[in-house]
Amino acid sequence: MRQIEEIYWLRFYGCLAVFFFHFLDRMNVHLDNVYLDLARIPTVLGTPIFIFISIFLFSMRYGNRPPSGFLFKRLQYVMVPYFVYGLIYSMTKYINLRREGEPVGLIENLTEYLVFAGWHGYFLIIAMQFYAFYWLYCRYRLERWLPPGPWLVIGSLIGIAYWGLTRFFGIEPPGYLLWIAPLGWIYLFFLAMLVVRHYPQLAPGRRSEVPWLKWLSRPELLLAYIAMIVLFTLQGWLEYSSKETWVIPLFILCTLFAVTRLRNFHATPLVKTVNRYSFGIYLAHPMFFAIVDFAGEFVHFPLPVYALLLIVVGMAGSIALNRVANDIPWGGMLFGKTLHVPREQQTLTTQVR
Repeated sequence: MRQIEEIYWLRFYGCLAVFFFHFLDRMNVHLDNVYLDLARIPTVLGTPIFIFISIFLFSMRYGNRPPSGFLFKRLQYVMVPYFVYGLIYSMTKYINLRREGEPVGLIENLTEYLVFAGWHGYFLIIAMQFYAFYWLYCRYRLERWLPPGPWLVIGSLIGIAYWGLTRFFGIEPPGYLLWIAPLGWIYLFFLAMLVVRHYPQLAPGRRSEVPWLKWLSRPELLLAYIAMIVLFTLQGWLEYSSKETWVIPLFILCTLFAVTRLRNFHATPLVKTVNRYSFGIYLAHPMFFAIVDFAGEFVHFPLPVYALLLIVVGMAGSIALNRVANDIPWGGMLFGKTLHVPREQQTLTTQVR
């Protein structure tokens, strides 16, 4: 089976996007200027990339026949780390608030994190919903009623309307409940299914059976849209997160460009290393950011030193924790399983957990 090199690059990019999105949150405490806003633009694609990759790989590997125990295995490796890290982050927040003299209830705080998904692990809830939807989509042959082509368009419009209207009306349920609703992300599912369906025809130089997909993958269109985003940023008209209306077209254009242009670029050792520990990096890096912040209460760090410490401690600490956890029994299930990425070129069949 052919190698899916572009998935390495997408996962590498997605991991760094999430990492630096939270890094820039820390920088915004000290700086607030248009340059940081411009730096945020590529980071907003991190969460959508992980959802896209999961559905893409499942569909490429299993087709419309997910194996027995598919959902149970996903629950083990996705929801167990959700509760483990959610408990860690909630207790850390509780201790810090009590230390600062803020009134906070233990049960109230745990509910905010674990029930209302009020931490960055909300992504895992979104992912689990789409794993279940993939299973239903295949088991009951929903493609007959929900073909990925038309539903990519419909799903994109639903997502744009969902993020736009909830922001316009100021709808803010507890925690991140607004974010984990599948309406804002449904386009990712159909994009992944559509790319899998037409994957051979999307290769560079091949005559595509879907001209509109080939047109959407053109670099000129992507550059024009990015230029428009930059212009709006310079005017101060945009908010920056993966939950914005303007992110949906950007993600579609970027993804189609990537899957049609990165096939012949072999992943470097650095890219494969980040891939191997990407799940652990995603889950753990804010914990190590918090350690740097805690140290900063006792030692003054100049801003460049503080920024460097966030990057080094955040990345190295997350990788080290993930390596140690996966060397002990049940550690991978509790703290995030590493991907099996051998030194030689990775094949599709060994990329899917």
